[in-house]
Amino acid sequence: TVFLSTLTPKFYFALTVTSSFISGLIFVFEWWHFRKYGTSFIEQVSVSHLRPLIGGVENSPPAPAAFSAGENETSRQNMPECKVWRNPLNLFRGAEYSRYMWVTGKEPLTYYDMNLSAQDHQNFFTCDTDALRPSDTVMQKAWRERNPQARIKAAYQALELNNDCATAYVLLAEEEATTIVDAEKYFKQALKAGEMIYRKSQNCHSQSPQHEAQLRRDTNVLVYVKRRLAMCARKLGRIREAVKMMRDLMKEFPLLSMLNIHENLLEALLELQAYADVQAVLAKYDDISLPKSAAICYTAALLKARAVSERFSPETASKRGLSTAEINAVEAIHRAVEFNPHVPKYLLEMKSLVLPPEHILKRGDSEAVAYAFFHLQHWKRIEGALNLLHCTWEGTFRMIPYPLEKGHLFYPYPSCTETADRELLPTFHEVSVYPQKELPFFIHFTAGLCSFSAMLALLTHQFPELMVIFAKAVSIAS
Repeated sequence: TVFLSTLTPKFYFALTVTSSFISGLIFVFEWWHFRKYGTSFIEQVSVSHLRPLIGGVENSPPAPAAFSAGENETSRQNMPECKVWRNPLNLFRGAEYSRYMWVTGKEPLTYYDMNLSAQDHQNFFTCDTDALRPSDTVMQKAWRERNPQARIKAAYQALELNNDCATAYVLLAEEEATTIVDAEKYFKQALKAGEMIYRKSQNCHSQSPQHEAQLRRDTNVLVYVKRRLAMCARKLGRIREAVKMMRDLMKEFPLLSMLNIHENLLEALLELQAYADVQAVLAKYDDISLPKSAAICYTAALLKARAVSERFSPETASKRGLSTAEINAVEAIHRAVEFNPHVPKYLLEMKSLVLPPEHILKRGDSEAVAYAFFHLQHWKRIEGALNLLHCTWEGTFRMIPYPLEKGHLFYPYPSCTETADRELLPTFHEVSVYPQKELPFFIHFTAGLCSFSAMLALLTHQFPELMVIFAKAVSIAS
């Protein structure tokens, strides 16, 4: 009491200013450490050094092994822009998208998405020689029509001019057919006409550049029709037939790998539970030099999770540590989550699904919707796979210090994905954005401490006598 009574207001003011300055320095250092390394310095020291001294056990899974420096550097140099890709598993407009609109009254496709499809059709199904065939001239205009009924009417006009117009049957299969069975009938007619035209183009493709362009167009039509027929067989339950059609298509046209037919094949093989065949397809297409996709990354994670998920328990793993197989599964999940962080919430049903768009943005919410829409059933089929995903996927964000600017296993996450996804996905869908790293507790704590001590310094400066009395009362009470 005697000591406290001898202290002047200047001492209390100096004390509060000093404590405010020190806590401010701690806060600035904590913030800088978090921005650079992704963790709180105080929390890291506590977990890494103090916790083992008092007998604590670190339960977090090990960080996944990164690729070699050369591979990582190569992936950074080849960092792509926000390119929109054709969804390899897009639905049928008449039989599926329109049916959804009839039932719910909501438009499942955006104008931007449909406009991209119109551009695709014009690029795939038209060429400079269309003027030589009246039916193709009509179809060239049909692909540019905005009104669905006008497109269908134009397709019938093309068939009146030429009963073997393959692209007219394609349009009717996509937009007029209201069931998959009807769509398959149209596509079979398109296949018959397309094969005949393709053989004619093969015989004369070397005569001129125009004939070469016509062969490319007829090849595109034939591949498209065969692919959609395989998808019809898949949807109608003829899985083995669909797998054979896809394999034959990939062998016959190996240069058209950009169409991602292997993703259709992966989904069909998973439905057959032919996991060895799935692994064989992954071995061919899951390469660091090729553009990745959610289907590739998450299917690879699913296969590794399948080996351990049935017996996996977080409590047991925290006590005995992770086995080699479990480490491989966790690493594969972290790799997949880093490629597309939006997928887990759909697989874990934390976020509602919508019909997938006709185009997707790799690493974006649109790709996550398209993947989960078709693959959720395959994750549910493997016991414990979703539990393993639930226990480990969030750890990815603790290991990526600056997710929007640094890549760990892949090129940096593009900042334009959210904008493009909003254009691709319907307005009634809440677009998922890149999960931001939450600020650690100690940053909040030091910020509060700095603010509190600064407030005390201000009050001591303004009301020195009252603050001295308050400080003495607190000291005596404690």
